[in-house]
Amino acid sequence: MSPRPKIALDKNTIMIAAAELANVHGSEYVTLAMLAKKLNIKSPSLYNHFDGLPGIKREMAIFSLQKLYISLEEEAEGKAHGEEAVLALSQAYLTFARTNPGLYEFALSAPAPSDEQVHEAGKKIVELVVSAIGPFDLSDEEAIHAVRGLRSLMHGFASLEQRRGFGMPLNLDESYQLAVAAFIKGLKK
Repeated sequence: MSPRPKIALDKNTIMIAAAELANVHGSEYVTLAMLAKKLNIKSPSLYNHFDGLPGIKREMAIFSLQKLYISLEEEAEGKAHGEEAVLALSQAYLTFARTNPGLYEFALSAPAPSDEQVHEAGKKIVELVVSAIGPFDLSDEEAIHAVRGLRSLMHGFASLEQRRGFGMPLNLDESYQLAVAAFIKGLKK
């Protein structure tokens, strides 16, 4: 039996490998055994970096939320706040869900909402969206309702699309853009 090649094993390397597994096979495929196999290591080596599978899933939730935030921030960068920013954020959200289906699952399944790091990663996304809808002159309470509504629209569409819930032969991008435009029209009232 030939020796295993040495790899530089650190938290980020493990997260990237877990993300690849999740994006190809789904979040439930990320197990200690599958991750060890992908990294060509023995499962116990993962305990040097994480508190077992729950620790990996917690870190994947944070990692995924951070990646989603970066995608949203990059798309919104340079856009004026308001309609243009909401359109950009909504498109970036759907693109992230389409190109990173496993990470998207982890971003939505944070193991413990009371976990400060998980909460902080999610809070940054909310703050980004609140900033984007700022020009609609909403009260603080209305802004939170609007963020919840937009998130529901984006997540609902992304989830239905991932589960092949749209069977009619109409352009999905056009449907999504029309839904977001209708949401924005509602914010303007």
